[in-house]
Amino acid sequence: MALTKNERRQRIKNRVRKVVSGTEARPRLSVFRSNKEIYAQVVDDVTGKTIASASSRDKDISSATGTKTEIATLVGKAVAEKALKAGVDTISFDRGGYLYHGRVKSLAEGAREAGLKF
Repeated sequence: MALTKNERRQRIKNRVRKVVSGTEARPRLSVFRSNKEIYAQVVDDVTGKTIASASSRDKDISSATGTKTEIATLVGKAVAEKALKAGVDTISFDRGGYLYHGRVKSLAEGAREAGLKF
């Protein structure tokens, strides 16, 4: 039986999450991409706490104009600034089952530009 697009992504996500997990010293930058928006959060999986988050729905980002890829870069920069404020400078990147391409890649590059190391 054929898998749906979401079932296939969920399998890939589970495979990635077996290897990538967030600790207090090196939290995980998790990405969720919908057709319209993109969300990112820095998570400590040991305690189950979200350290920082940003999305394309945030007021300062949603007012920006540009392509979805350009907005993803802004989200990456915003989540990196919040993480640095919280004392996190090194992370593990969790692409969430998506290809490292397009919006996911631009979010990661935006986070690197703003000072996160991964």
